[in-house]
Amino acid sequence: MNAISIRVRVNEQVRSPQVRLISEEGEQLGIKTSKEALAIAKEKNLDMVEIAPQANPPVCKIMDYGKYKYEQEQKAKKAKKRQTFTVIKEIKFRPKIGKHDYETKKKHIERFLSHGNKVKVTMMFRGREMTHTNLGREILNQLADELQELGTVESKPKLDGRNMVMVVAPISSPSK
Repeated sequence: MNAISIRVRVNEQVRSPQVRLISEEGEQLGIKTSKEALAIAKEKNLDMVEIAPQANPPVCKIMDYGKYKYEQEQKAKKAKKRQTFTVIKEIKFRPKIGKHDYETKKKHIERFLSHGNKVKVTMMFRGREMTHTNLGREILNQLADELQELGTVESKPKLDGRNMVMVVAPISSPSK
Protein backbone atom coordinates (compact mmCIF):
# COMPACT_ATOMS: atom_id res chain seq x y z
CA MET A 1 0.00 0.00 0.00
CA ASN A 2 1.21 3.50 -0.71
CA ALA A 3 1.27 6.44 1.69
CA ILE A 4 -1.72 8.20 0.08
CA SER A 5 -4.25 5.40 0.63
CA ILE A 6 -3.21 5.12 4.29
CA ARG A 7 -3.78 8.77 5.18
CA VAL A 8 -6.81 9.68 3.03
CA ARG A 9 -10.32 8.54 3.94
CA VAL A 10 -12.74 7.90 1.08
CA ASN A 11 -16.54 7.51 0.96
CA GLU A 12 -17.73 5.32 3.91
CA GLN A 13 -14.36 5.66 5.67
CA VAL A 14 -15.18 9.27 6.60
CA ARG A 15 -16.18 9.01 10.28
CA SER A 16 -17.37 12.54 11.03
CA PRO A 17 -21.17 13.07 11.26
CA GLN A 18 -20.91 16.40 9.39
CA VAL A 19 -18.53 17.54 6.66
CA ARG A 20 -17.85 20.73 4.70
CA LEU A 21 -18.40 19.67 1.10
CA ILE A 22 -16.62 21.01 -1.99
CA SER A 23 -17.82 20.12 -5.49
CA GLU A 24 -15.59 18.71 -8.24
CA GLU A 25 -15.33 22.23 -9.76
CA GLY A 26 -14.10 23.64 -6.44
CA GLU A 27 -17.22 25.49 -5.30
CA GLN A 28 -18.37 25.17 -1.69
CA LEU A 29 -21.60 23.27 -1.20
CA GLY A 30 -21.72 24.02 2.54
CA ILE A 31 -21.92 21.80 5.61
CA LYS A 32 -23.75 18.52 4.98
CA THR A 33 -24.16 15.28 6.88
CA SER A 34 -21.81 12.50 5.77
CA LYS A 35 -24.72 10.52 4.32
CA GLU A 36 -25.97 13.48 2.25
CA ALA A 37 -22.46 14.22 0.96
CA LEU A 38 -21.93 10.57 0.05
CA ALA A 39 -25.28 10.49 -1.80
CA ILE A 40 -24.29 13.59 -3.80
CA ALA A 41 -20.94 11.99 -4.73
CA LYS A 42 -22.54 8.65 -5.72
CA GLU A 43 -25.11 10.52 -7.84
CA LYS A 44 -22.24 11.99 -9.90
CA ASN A 45 -20.39 8.61 -10.02
CA LEU A 46 -17.49 10.12 -8.05
CA ASP A 47 -15.92 9.64 -4.61
CA MET A 48 -16.09 11.75 -1.46
CA VAL A 49 -12.48 12.26 -0.38
CA GLU A 50 -11.49 13.78 2.98
CA ILE A 51 -8.85 16.40 2.15
CA ALA A 52 -8.61 18.28 5.48
CA PRO A 53 -9.39 15.90 8.38
CA GLN A 54 -8.04 18.32 11.03
CA ALA A 55 -10.63 21.03 10.19
CA ASN A 56 -13.85 21.34 12.16
CA PRO A 57 -15.96 19.98 10.46
CA PRO A 58 -13.61 18.00 8.17
CA VAL A 59 -13.39 19.18 4.56
CA CYS A 60 -14.36 16.66 1.87
CA LYS A 61 -14.18 17.08 -1.88
CA ILE A 62 -16.09 15.26 -4.57
CA MET A 63 -13.56 13.82 -7.05
CA ASP A 64 -12.41 10.71 -8.88
CA TYR A 65 -10.21 9.12 -6.20
CA GLY A 66 -8.35 6.83 -8.63
CA LYS A 67 -7.34 9.80 -10.76
CA TYR A 68 -6.34 11.79 -7.63
CA LYS A 69 -4.20 8.91 -6.36
CA TYR A 70 -2.50 8.55 -9.78
CA GLU A 71 -1.70 12.29 -9.91
CA GLN A 72 -0.22 12.20 -6.40
CA GLU A 73 2.00 9.24 -7.36
CA GLN A 74 3.19 11.10 -10.48
CA LYS A 75 4.04 14.18 -8.37
CA ALA A 76 6.01 11.99 -5.95
CA LYS A 77 7.94 10.36 -8.82
CA LYS A 78 8.77 13.75 -10.33
CA ALA A 79 9.97 15.07 -6.97
CA LYS A 80 12.16 11.98 -6.52
CA LYS A 81 13.73 12.50 -9.97
CA ARG A 82 14.63 16.10 -9.15
CA GLN A 83 16.22 15.07 -5.86
CA THR A 84 20.00 15.32 -5.81
CA PHE A 85 22.39 13.33 -3.69
CA THR A 86 25.65 14.80 -2.49
CA VAL A 87 28.41 12.25 -2.52
CA ILE A 88 31.37 12.79 -0.23
CA LYS A 89 34.62 11.19 -1.36
CA GLU A 90 37.56 10.88 1.03
CA ILE A 91 41.28 11.18 0.32
CA LYS A 92 43.84 10.50 3.04
CA PHE A 93 47.23 12.18 3.29
CA ARG A 94 50.21 11.84 5.62
CA PRO A 95 52.49 14.76 6.58
CA LYS A 96 55.58 13.04 5.04
CA ILE A 97 53.89 12.61 1.62
CA GLY A 98 56.16 12.57 -1.41
CA LYS A 99 55.77 15.09 -4.25
CA HIS A 100 54.57 12.50 -6.76
CA ASP A 101 52.06 10.95 -4.32
CA TYR A 102 50.77 14.45 -3.51
CA GLU A 103 50.26 15.21 -7.23
CA THR A 104 48.48 11.88 -7.81
CA LYS A 105 46.10 12.42 -4.91
CA LYS A 106 45.50 16.01 -6.03
CA LYS A 107 44.46 14.71 -9.48
CA HIS A 108 41.99 12.33 -7.82
CA ILE A 109 40.51 15.25 -5.89
CA GLU A 110 40.27 17.31 -9.10
CA ARG A 111 38.42 14.44 -10.79
CA PHE A 112 35.98 14.11 -7.86
CA LEU A 113 35.29 17.87 -7.85
CA SER A 114 34.77 17.97 -11.62
CA HIS A 115 32.14 15.23 -11.24
CA GLY A 116 30.31 17.37 -8.67
CA ASN A 117 31.29 15.44 -5.54
CA LYS A 118 32.46 16.91 -2.26
CA VAL A 119 35.86 15.77 -1.03
CA LYS A 120 36.87 15.18 2.58
CA VAL A 121 40.64 15.51 2.81
CA THR A 122 42.08 13.80 5.89
CA MET A 123 45.63 14.35 7.11
CA MET A 124 46.57 11.41 9.34
CA PHE A 125 49.20 11.82 12.06
CA ARG A 126 50.95 8.88 13.72
CA GLY A 127 53.10 8.85 16.84
CA ARG A 128 55.47 11.79 17.06
CA GLU A 129 54.00 13.38 13.94
CA MET A 130 51.38 14.87 16.29
CA THR A 131 53.97 17.43 17.44
CA HIS A 132 54.19 18.75 13.84
CA THR A 133 50.53 19.35 13.00
CA ASN A 134 51.60 22.66 11.44
CA LEU A 135 53.22 20.67 8.57
CA GLY A 136 49.92 18.93 7.88
CA ARG A 137 48.04 22.24 8.00
CA GLU A 138 50.52 23.74 5.49
CA ILE A 139 49.98 20.83 3.07
CA LEU A 140 46.18 21.17 3.34
CA ASN A 141 46.33 24.96 2.84
CA GLN A 142 48.60 24.48 -0.19
CA LEU A 143 46.12 21.94 -1.59
CA ALA A 144 43.22 24.37 -1.03
CA ASP A 145 45.12 27.12 -2.91
CA GLU A 146 45.85 24.79 -5.85
CA LEU A 147 42.20 23.67 -6.07
CA GLN A 148 40.69 27.18 -6.02
CA GLU A 149 39.47 27.00 -9.64
CA LEU A 150 37.57 23.74 -9.07
CA GLY A 151 36.34 23.98 -5.49
CA THR A 152 35.87 26.04 -2.39
CA VAL A 153 36.91 25.07 1.11
CA GLU A 154 33.69 24.30 2.95
CA SER A 155 35.37 23.66 6.29
CA LYS A 156 38.90 24.80 7.05
CA PRO A 157 41.46 22.25 8.34
CA LYS A 158 40.49 21.21 11.88
CA LEU A 159 42.31 18.83 14.18
CA ASP A 160 40.07 15.92 15.19
CA GLY A 161 41.98 13.54 17.43
CA ARG A 162 44.94 12.25 15.39
CA ASN A 163 43.44 13.47 12.10
CA MET A 164 43.14 16.90 10.53
CA VAL A 165 40.06 17.20 8.33
CA MET A 166 39.18 19.67 5.56
CA VAL A 167 36.11 19.52 3.28
CA VAL A 168 36.24 20.89 -0.28
CA ALA A 169 32.99 21.43 -2.22
CA PRO A 170 32.79 21.83 -6.00
CA ILE A 171 32.05 25.28 -7.40
CA SER A 172 28.47 25.10 -8.63
CA SER A 173 28.30 25.83 -12.34
CA PRO A 174 25.47 28.07 -13.63
CA SER A 175 24.86 25.73 -16.59
CA LYS A 176 23.18 23.08 -14.37
